[in-house]
Amino acid sequence: MTVLTDSWFATAVYSLCFLTSSLCAWLLMRSYLRWRSQMLFWSGLCFTLLAINNLIVILDMYIIVDRPLIMYRLGVSLAAVAVLLYGFIWQEDEA
Repeated sequence: MTVLTDSWFATAVYSLCFLTSSLCAWLLMRSYLRWRSQMLFWSGLCFTLLAINNLIVILDMYIIVDRPLIMYRLGVSLAAVAVLLYGFIWQEDEA
């Protein structure tokens, strides 16, 4: 019975992570369209990539179980951090 509970709990956590990062990305991009601040754009793009990463985690754990997607997950995570770092470092003169 604990395996079923653990599996259900893990699915709920992964789904909530995906929904939260998607909501953050949507709110940041909506704010960017209103205020045109570059930091909002880079943060929204980072959270979009993090939402994609969370979606890949769900696909990897529950849908595509025969082929591990760890390299895709790591690549998207790296891209998310790189985008945010680019926004912090090279777009700082706007503030």
